[in-house]
Amino acid sequence: MQGIITKGIGGFYYIKTEDGLYECKARGKFRLDELTPMVGDKVEIKIDNNSKGTIEKIFERKNKLIRPAVANISQAIIVFAFKNPNINLDLLNKFLLQCEYNEIKAVVAFNKVDLVDNPDKEEVVDIVKSAGYEVIYLNAKEGIGIEKIKEKLKGNLNVLCGPSGAGKSTIINKLVGKDVMQTGQISEKLKRGKHTTRHSELIEVENGFLVDTPGFSSLTIDDIEKEEVQFLFPEFIDYINRCKFTGCLHYKEPSCALKNALEQGKIHKKRYEFYIQIIEEKLRGKSNKW
Repeated sequence: MQGIITKGIGGFYYIKTEDGLYECKARGKFRLDELTPMVGDKVEIKIDNNSKGTIEKIFERKNKLIRPAVANISQAIIVFAFKNPNINLDLLNKFLLQCEYNEIKAVVAFNKVDLVDNPDKEEVVDIVKSAGYEVIYLNAKEGIGIEKIKEKLKGNLNVLCGPSGAGKSTIINKLVGKDVMQTGQISEKLKRGKHTTRHSELIEVENGFLVDTPGFSSLTIDDIEKEEVQFLFPEFIDYINRCKFTGCLHYKEPSCALKNALEQGKIHKKRYEFYIQIIEEKLRGKSNKW
């Protein structure tokens, strides 16, 4: 019987199958192979009795996040608040980069829309849209925009990510229709959210699965070559192969099609600046762990 791990606590894993939910333990062979079952894993199980069983096989993962440990994510809803806490553009770009690196579709949800006069005129919205990403506006406390998020969840294994304090726990509570996640307040001193979510599990919503990520999702791109970084920027793709010189990094090289597009306003300056920041870190040999 096949299913998906929706929760793991104390060595027990809860597997959602077509026939229901089963509590399972992992076979010892996974420890020998240094393979730990993760939430989101597609598995094959053998039922013993009383709805309990054993995980016999873990199918190959499409991707995995390190913190929290979640596998096979197909879509990320990246949640940032317009204010309280204020938007850290570098952090937003890093989340987008992580999604591209893991082949995860990204949708950016801007929460606390009531704190700005006209969200369409916010520069950060222009930056995100210019890169080709879909944007949703939310006022999670009032339930505004929640139905649009629900539509996006269908048929996907979704992760909510973003900085602490942006409203992820409030959003998941609204999506599920009850308080399944603790919500926190903004630290007045730091203007930053307190880390409040303590565990991760998949919750079935609108024929899809949703996992709430605690605070920050950590991922390194140290093993990707500097020549490959350009492919993680969707808006660069049309220009990458038009440069005069093969292997152009779009940095200090002459006759660069991407830099020409930048000068013509076809690529947002701040997205390009973030790209250069990553390239310079790699040229200096600095770790790209966030």
